[in-house]
Amino acid sequence: MKKMSSKKVRGSAGEKTLSPEEQEAKINEIRKLIGPATSKVPVPCSDDIISRCLRARNWNTKKATKMLKDTIKWRMEHKPEKIRWEDIAQEAETGKIYRANYHDKQGRTVLVMRPGFQNTNSTKGQIRYLVYCIENALMNLNPDQEEMVWLIDFQGWTMSSISMRVTRETANILQDHYPERLGLAILYNPPKIFESFWTMVRPFLQTETYQKVKFVYSNDAASLKKMEELFDMDTLESSFGGRNSTGFNYETYAKQMMEDDKKMANFISSGCSSLHFQPSFMASEASDGGGIASSHENPPVSCKDVPKIEADMPKEMQKG
Repeated sequence: MKKMSSKKVRGSAGEKTLSPEEQEAKINEIRKLIGPATSKVPVPCSDDIISRCLRARNWNTKKATKMLKDTIKWRMEHKPEKIRWEDIAQEAETGKIYRANYHDKQGRTVLVMRPGFQNTNSTKGQIRYLVYCIENALMNLNPDQEEMVWLIDFQGWTMSSISMRVTRETANILQDHYPERLGLAILYNPPKIFESFWTMVRPFLQTETYQKVKFVYSNDAASLKKMEELFDMDTLESSFGGRNSTGFNYETYAKQMMEDDKKMANFISSGCSSLHFQPSFMASEASDGGGIASSHENPPVSCKDVPKIEADMPKEMQKG
């Protein structure tokens, strides 16, 4: 298991620091609570994902265990790692969501979102495309990073651009199944009318998620300084105040995503777990010839083993 750093626990009684030994004890406690599930799906139950669940639930082992169990069940049902470009190509046509070809200064993957460019009416299709983009963003993280940045451009946005249902489901999926993955969400030039929409959205967001949302305006000097602190302005798109005039090109992006799909498929065929739980896979593939590293030496499993997870969980865990 990789070395852990001390983490602070947030709570009404104040803050305390968990030593690496205390963190490891919490992780081991969750492994015992889940039982055989940890040996059947080694990557989802790696120390990294358990640690993120614990952090997202303020190191409360009971709540973190439920989050982990729910995420495993969600991934078993929806299989996000198996979504391919041809499944969501229509959703991508307008560039409403895409992975930028640059990172922020911390090395975090950047997802550009333009809700004003909405081009479909299917809630299922929109959410599926969002999940595809999140999985791809995590697959392309730098080895020392586990977070992504959302750059949300409000060009062309109106109250009818996105439904409340999609917004709520987006918040739920991000917070419940991708814990501690969002490092920052920048809302760029939201119009005045967005204030009423934001008032309705706010209750969906957990405090930690809400605190990661920053409003940025192109006519505000302080906002522009913030963007300069976060990004290399030579690579940042001009639509966000940068000096990169290259915009979204559907054909080019499609080729890029299909190449990434091949890498995802190779990963799946080598194990059966998803890159959501192995953020440094791309770097590992490049450095060791494609080998997949795991933080625990569990025996190889087949995807056929996955449906057995629920049956192997303690009864109190199965009830949710």
